[in-house]
Amino acid sequence: MNKPIQKSDMHFGEFIALMALLMSLMALSIDIMLPAMAQIGQDLQVAHSNDNQLIISLLFLGFSIGMIFYGPLSDSFGRKPAIYLGLSIAIAGCIISLISESYSIMLLGRFLQGLGLASARIITVALVRDLYHGNEMGKVMSLIMSLFILVPILAPALGQAILFIAHWRMIFVFILALSVLVLVWFVIRQVETIHHEDKTPFSLKNIGKNLWLILKNKEVMAYTVMSGFVFSAFLGYLNSSQQIFQEQYHLGVMFPLYFGVLAISVGLASLLNAKLVMKYGMHDMSKYALFTISAVSIIFFWFSSKSNGNPALWQLMVYLAIVLFCFGILMGNLNGLAMEPLGHMAGIGASLVGAVSTFIAVPFGAIIGQSYAQSVLPLVSGFITFSLLSLLVMFWLKHQKDDI
Repeated sequence: MNKPIQKSDMHFGEFIALMALLMSLMALSIDIMLPAMAQIGQDLQVAHSNDNQLIISLLFLGFSIGMIFYGPLSDSFGRKPAIYLGLSIAIAGCIISLISESYSIMLLGRFLQGLGLASARIITVALVRDLYHGNEMGKVMSLIMSLFILVPILAPALGQAILFIAHWRMIFVFILALSVLVLVWFVIRQVETIHHEDKTPFSLKNIGKNLWLILKNKEVMAYTVMSGFVFSAFLGYLNSSQQIFQEQYHLGVMFPLYFGVLAISVGLASLLNAKLVMKYGMHDMSKYALFTISAVSIIFFWFSSKSNGNPALWQLMVYLAIVLFCFGILMGNLNGLAMEPLGHMAGIGASLVGAVSTFIAVPFGAIIGQSYAQSVLPLVSGFITFSLLSLLVMFWLKHQKDDI
């Protein structure tokens, strides 16, 4: 029988705040950079403005690779050493980006940031799972996510505020200072939550074996691929949002306000989904959301093509609010559906499902972003393509189940 885990003398609210900050570091490292991407590209002599998007894509590439390893590492060596390693890598990457004098060095730093920050995403969930169970775990994760939702709403405005008073490199100083603060806070206050006798030997062979088990499971892979497709369209939005709003629509310093408003729709969807999913189920909620994205995007593409991909700003905002609301419904449900058959290997399963879906999304999201040419049509096409592909995978899976 396992010994009970000491929860330290941390107040419950302090634990929630620390976990929310840990989980938010990745989102912050994306969204706070958006207002500065054009300036970074200009200062580092990027030839084509679309190449600025690699500041986001390389972060996600590192993140997807890191997710494969931190779950098994934490199971073998403990939650705290895995966080120490990951945040140390992220801090090193942040310093490299901060002092970079060429774009290639900047991208190396961003890759390392993503590689390290994957630890915070994976270990946060593991820590909560170690300490809480059942409905209590659900309550804790909901509280963490309610704070996490604030990051994409506020981070672009924070980045823009820093640009008002300082050089873009100060944004990296801010991320660096916050990462160090969180690491020190974690070292001092968070106890280890996995007992020595519960640790499992680290094995690349075991990771490969579990990955093969996931790849062979049609249901897991179908929902993982769907999650990757949906995230591809969203990543295309992240990659091109700064250019669309600041360059195409000339919003300038108002860009963070519009981005934040759209981020609210994702947060509202997550909160609403928690209630509706109990009535309609994850599969039907995902199906309805995909149908909505497909139909609305096809209509909006036809409408936008009449203005050469330059619809009125309010029309674009309404469209994006709808599809991003649907995205907020999809991501939690598709990940939940992918994880449902993996109860016997939930830890490493979460790592591998997250890694595979992100691996899918990074190149496709980059293609959508790189297709930007002063028109919203490539972005809308991305939502059409990947929502329809996801529906095809969903129907294929249903057909497979019906044949059994």
